Amino acid sequence: MCASPNFWLLYFQLSPPLPEERLIKAAEMASGAQSQRDIDDLPKNEANYTALTPLWFLERAALVHPNRVSVIHGPVRFTWADTYGRSRQLASALSRSSVGPGSTVAVIAPNVPAIYEAHFGVPMSGAVINCVNIRLNAPTVSFLLDHSQAEVVIVDQEFYSLAEESLKIIAEKNKSSYKPPLLIVIGDPTCDPKLLQYALKNGAVEYEKFLETGDPGFEWKPPRDEWQSISLGYTSGTTSNPKGVVLHHRGAYLMALSGALVWGMNEGAVYLWTLPMFHCNGWCYAWTLAALCGTSVCLRQVTANAIFSAIAHQGVTHFCGAPVVLNTIVNAPPTDTILPLPRTVEVMTAGAAPPPSVLAAMSRLGFRVTHTYGLSETYGPSTVCAWKPEWGLLPADERARLHARQGVRYIGLECLDVVDPKSMKPVPADGTTLGEIVMRGNGVMKGYLKNPKANAEAFENGWFHSGDLGVKHPDGYVEVKDRAKDIIISGGENISSLEVEKVVYMHPAVLEASVVARADERWGESPCAFITLKESIDGSNDSALSNDILKFCKERLPGYWVPKSVVFGPLPKTATGKIKKHELRAKAKELGPVRKSRL
Repeated sequence: MCASPNFWLLYFQLSPPLPEERLIKAAEMASGAQSQRDIDDLPKNEANYTALTPLWFLERAALVHPNRVSVIHGPVRFTWADTYGRSRQLASALSRSSVGPGSTVAVIAPNVPAIYEAHFGVPMSGAVINCVNIRLNAPTVSFLLDHSQAEVVIVDQEFYSLAEESLKIIAEKNKSSYKPPLLIVIGDPTCDPKLLQYALKNGAVEYEKFLETGDPGFEWKPPRDEWQSISLGYTSGTTSNPKGVVLHHRGAYLMALSGALVWGMNEGAVYLWTLPMFHCNGWCYAWTLAALCGTSVCLRQVTANAIFSAIAHQGVTHFCGAPVVLNTIVNAPPTDTILPLPRTVEVMTAGAAPPPSVLAAMSRLGFRVTHTYGLSETYGPSTVCAWKPEWGLLPADERARLHARQGVRYIGLECLDVVDPKSMKPVPADGTTLGEIVMRGNGVMKGYLKNPKANAEAFENGWFHSGDLGVKHPDGYVEVKDRAKDIIISGGENISSLEVEKVVYMHPAVLEASVVARADERWGESPCAFITLKESIDGSNDSALSNDILKFCKERLPGYWVPKSVVFGPLPKTATGKIKKHELRAKAKELGPVRKSRL
């Protein structure tokens, strides 16, 4: 439980008028709440205080293991000495282009060495890195680039046309006031060279040529203040324009180290980039790997075959991924797998609650899954389902159920709770009372860029409001039950779409499932299940399959929780594998209300 740092200020502001001497004492106490008394008056100085920043991790990695491989991408290999030198070159080249503190550098790229280098080179110049989701359309990317006022756009050759179209939209919007950014294109030997040639003909500067203008011995400086911004990332913006999440050096440092500690990552880990680096800076593992002097294995395209191949041939020990990636692995055909695994491979998952059935299947294949939860606003994962040895003695189903919870706070996050959103009082730790999950601490964003209204809402009452509904179990572990907007209200009763999904996933024919509310003439709303079938399933008889799935659900769920309608087909997803529920809600609305209900 965290007490408000402004307690004394509020107390004396709300108290009756005080005599002058007591007012002086009140001011002293209020001041003490901000800077507590100590046994000494020793000040900070250059010898004993430095702003925290993950940039130091890279400098140390190059010192300790200069010849160890840092990044692998197809035929390309870099050592830590290489990566440090190239990052400094990038910082130097940016500085010589008048890019520094107060500037934003956008990077539009998949998992390639350049985006890894940018996580260090851009902030070494004093600028802020903004990694852009490569699956966004041009109008959305144009909003991001314009809103962030990106002075430089570094784009992979495959996505040059996306950047080009986005900048044209900005130019048309701003007209005479438009100032085009410096456009740098990343060449990739694994891609069609025609794409690179097109970009160069249209005025882009090649990334390697741009690096040559910089000094590999550039003397970068850490931020004067660890509150200085290091990264800007945008939320999905499913119902309005995306919000720009601003993160600081201190938080990046702490959460990068927390990610290693809660996962038990060792020095020299070999990490496979299945998770996009543009998503929450790769959950801060871009910086973590430098701290551990590990090796990054880049993947442009994530497939089950590529994952198993990297494990077998590149010595991969760790990777992260949304539940959809795990689902791809457990349902991969034998031709795409290399089993048994040569070693236990550590997997971290977050982004959506993984079905217990998927967690159990991953375990059977030899993967050890760590389940985490977080948001862009909390530097990615900020809670972990910390495994307890005694759970290993439980039946498999019970282990999977416990494992599917979101758990406890990261080491780098000071406060986590589930509260009544109206009173802000913690809910009972009974595993049933719903409340909103809230956070507070160094692992929470600075705020949303140029959006005071959203900041006021997000930080109301001194907590960051996640917008996720959950419960707190008697052992203190938190479990997400749904997004507030995804709760289905049927006949006045709340239905957790996630709980229904867990059961639907258990059906042997189901590959993926998502449940949303559909209008119901009798009950107001009822669950509607959108389902993707496994490739081996004959889907020619939708009606029979639907009835079988509904019968399966009726045997395992309360009657009013059972979906009243089923829709088969592929599920729309974000670049990080999250299912786009807002699109499914729109489809459910197009279906119209359920006319009859037997319950």
